[in-house]
Amino acid sequence: MKAYKYVGAGNDFVLLPDFEGRLPDETLPDLARRLCNRESSLGADGLMVLRPSERAHCKMLFYNNDGSQAEMCGNGARCLCRYCHDHGLSGEKQSIETTAGLVTGERLEEGIYRVRLNTPTVIRHEPGFSYLELGDPGIPHAVVQADLSRPREELREFARTLRHSPAFPKGANVNLYELTGENSLKLLTFERGVEDFTLACGTGTGAAVAALTLLGKVTGRDTRVRCDGGLLRVDILPQEPYPQIFLTGPAQELEEREV
Repeated sequence: MKAYKYVGAGNDFVLLPDFEGRLPDETLPDLARRLCNRESSLGADGLMVLRPSERAHCKMLFYNNDGSQAEMCGNGARCLCRYCHDHGLSGEKQSIETTAGLVTGERLEEGIYRVRLNTPTVIRHEPGFSYLELGDPGIPHAVVQADLSRPREELREFARTLRHSPAFPKGANVNLYELTGENSLKLLTFERGVEDFTLACGTGTGAAVAALTLLGKVTGRDTRVRCDGGLLRVDILPQEPYPQIFLTGPAQELEEREV
């Protein structure tokens, strides 16, 4: 089969089109572990298996590189929007069916895409953190303020402990943020399934800005988020009962090969 390697703000993925349904679902976790292993020739944060959809340009099944299935991936969705555009599945606008619900995208310019992330279904603010779930079933995210100048290993252990906190029954992706200016922040995300910090996390970026907008710490309009992998931008559109979240950033195809 033909596989494609994509990257969005440092977050990298293997895309595997399977529109004929040749890959049984039960084989996908092991396939993700094999293709995405960092010691393999591809190596990636996650695997996206593409299937036909009756209500979108394609359906995305997402697996972390440890073989666990995730509900959705924001940077991955942006890369998939570019795949749909460049490979003739869509025009300038894209739609993707995900486990967490429908995601829509738009090509803004060469290599820059904007996606509407899954609408939150849970938002709660507690002393010391905010907790959000994006979509249904929800992608769980904890948003926590931290001093990101601390040694990375200290931050990693802090985030790893939070990731398994009983406050988050589903576990949680842990987003550590530091405000850096008016309407701008740095963000470091410890992701479930990768079990480490990644260079960027699209849903985590959206969740963090949504939480900070509701708390009045950023405006939510063209909020700039600096991740290890680059700059992402988030726009929050208020609505009841939960806001809409739009994520803008790069998407690039790195290679194509037979697997």
